[in-house]
Amino acid sequence: MAQLLTNHELPITTTSLVAMFDLKAVLESSRVDGGCEIPVRVVLAGGTEVGGAGGAYSYEALKRLDSLWSSICSAQTVVQEPRQVVTNTPGLFSQSDMTYKEVDRFDVLVCGGTLGIFIATALSLKGLRVGVVERNLLKGREQEWNISRKELMELVEVGILTEDDIEQATTSMFNPNRCGFESKGEIWVTNILNLGVSPAKLIDIMRERFTSLGGVIFEGCSVSIINVYQDIAVLQLMEGKILSASLIIDAMGNFSPVLKQIRGNRKPDGVCLVVGSCCRGFKDNYRSDVIFSSAEVKQVGGSEAQYFWEAFPAGSGPLDRTTYMFTYVEPHASSPKLEELLEDYWDLMPKYQEVSLDDLEILRVIYGIFPTFRDSPLPAAFNRILQFGDASGIQSPVSFGGFGSLTRHLGRLSNGIHEAVSGNLLDSDNLSLLNPYMPNLSASWLFQRAMSARKQAGVPPDFINDLLFANFQSMQRLGDPVLRPFLQDVIQFGPLVKTLGLVMLTKPQILPSIFKQVGLPVLIDWLGHFLQLGSYTFLSIYIDPLIRPLIDTFSIEKKYKWKRQLEAWKYGAGLDYKFNHDDIIKREM
Repeated sequence: MAQLLTNHELPITTTSLVAMFDLKAVLESSRVDGGCEIPVRVVLAGGTEVGGAGGAYSYEALKRLDSLWSSICSAQTVVQEPRQVVTNTPGLFSQSDMTYKEVDRFDVLVCGGTLGIFIATALSLKGLRVGVVERNLLKGREQEWNISRKELMELVEVGILTEDDIEQATTSMFNPNRCGFESKGEIWVTNILNLGVSPAKLIDIMRERFTSLGGVIFEGCSVSIINVYQDIAVLQLMEGKILSASLIIDAMGNFSPVLKQIRGNRKPDGVCLVVGSCCRGFKDNYRSDVIFSSAEVKQVGGSEAQYFWEAFPAGSGPLDRTTYMFTYVEPHASSPKLEELLEDYWDLMPKYQEVSLDDLEILRVIYGIFPTFRDSPLPAAFNRILQFGDASGIQSPVSFGGFGSLTRHLGRLSNGIHEAVSGNLLDSDNLSLLNPYMPNLSASWLFQRAMSARKQAGVPPDFINDLLFANFQSMQRLGDPVLRPFLQDVIQFGPLVKTLGLVMLTKPQILPSIFKQVGLPVLIDWLGHFLQLGSYTFLSIYIDPLIRPLIDTFSIEKKYKWKRQLEAWKYGAGLDYKFNHDDIIKREM
């Protein structure tokens, strides 16, 4: 339900195919006969493309993204097979005739630099020789990532950032933070997504640290072919260079060519569509909305959509504010297009924020699609290749973007990857242990389904808002140890049991609509993950302490496997999250 509240790095994550553009002249609309409105017309400024999603600056980029979205939604049965990027090549590279063409050799190559620079720096810090391949320029955008200090401090614990770095990259701080659902009520929290962090500054810091550790960056280079030999993986770039590494990390996101090869032409199980803008001219600009719904389900084209909002003060000025409107859909031919959502956004945003468009200067427009799959995280499909970040599906299905999940998993992944490379445990079975089944993540699928408007469900148009408010109200009554992990994208067994129990006791009349909305097969599937969540919780709390003292007596491979298993129990149960009362009482203003 509210897990989407942690990952608001929308304009810059490598994985989301978000496009962001600056406006020269915007939003010229007028009335015509019959009360219809001429579609919004925008004239766009050009700019230099940078790495990661969000690098495009044109209206044409929006049309291209809508075209891609239409192809995902298409019902056609004959589709072109994805390009085969990865090839398993028998024999040893050291004995092949390609050896003399090799430009450089690394322990690890990271493809995709916007989020990949974080894992690359963490691995360099452990003494590995790491290279980063980035299609564009490796630099961040101006649009902030919204996150809490608690999450950023996990990067300090890994060792790739200092607290001074956090202060330098933080452009805005704000409290309180609102959760609201139509006219049903509001819940206020503090220190949740209350920092605006500049990706431009943060990635500059990471880039400098990475190169100071001996890391090498290949900018303006695109992946062409990966040949996996018995002794090494060889990366051929479209620009002609040939690089090799013991391990290649795919950090190219949801639309990675390697990921396309693995998943084939399978449709996503769900998609989050996002549009928004950063504007100047908001006078009441000291608080944020982490989730807000101002209306019930509405008709959009041939489909229905439940719109949700987020709003955050921006760091570029005291009157600057970023607002996002997003919705969850299942891809089908009648699904709304991003351009349709943008039209609704400009119609609805002024009322939502109680401003007039005439009083706003529009700085940026943001839009994106975030596909998600139920079989996530994705196990390794090849030897010597590992998906990372959004490419791995490690983020919650109701979040958009992967920076929040990166902060939580970076320590676990950097330790595990270092052990895999050092022990030469780079076959697909051992690499899959780094992206294990996590029942708390799988259980989140019920929440995306519940938040997706479905015409055939036969529930009242205000059902989604009613359900969400009942859940939030119950969590508030149960206290911060239940509410705060949920707001920070962490599902735990005990808090979930308490919340569901209280909802059933206080609002039993909502249960029939839940069955209609999500469907019996989904509920049965979810029950399995729910039971596994309880099992993982038990194993992590009671069995982990019995096994951990014995690990150092195991062989290298057995030690590696048991460490990954203990991590899977811990993270799969959400027990990596530690509730700290200080996170509540320290208001970062």
